[in-house]
Amino acid sequence: MKIILKANVENVGVAGDVVTVKDGYARNFLIPKGLATEATRSNIKMAEELKKIEERKKTAAVDKARRLAEKLKNISLTTSVAAGEDDKIFGSVTSQTVADLLTEKGYDVDKRHIILNEPIKALGVYDIPIKLHSDVTAEVKLWVVKE
Repeated sequence: MKIILKANVENVGVAGDVVTVKDGYARNFLIPKGLATEATRSNIKMAEELKKIEERKKTAAVDKARRLAEKLKNISLTTSVAAGEDDKIFGSVTSQTVADLLTEKGYDVDKRHIILNEPIKALGVYDIPIKLHSDVTAEVKLWVVKE
């Protein structure tokens, strides 16, 4: 039986795929659970339209992330922290600190998108990568200076 998957099903396919499965599997499991519909002409056309809409949404999201990355590459952030001898700072600069600095500049970036392998614990200039989309990464320059 030919069916159109509404959701990702392990060992069968991903949402939107038209696949052939055994009749009993489709009628007794996939269709009643809402994981698939029967592949009629109208359902296939509707699935193709939904795929086109999803593709447009993905393209728009990537374009938006690229525009934000272009704006962010010219941004320089400065944070002043209390520091002792040998330029070791008290506490650390974390991704939350960077997110707060970006919010002050008018950019809404989630702290989970800011990639810091470990918190910054010394004065200096750092290039901080920000993953805006799976395909788009921006870099922001961060100056950690003494108060």
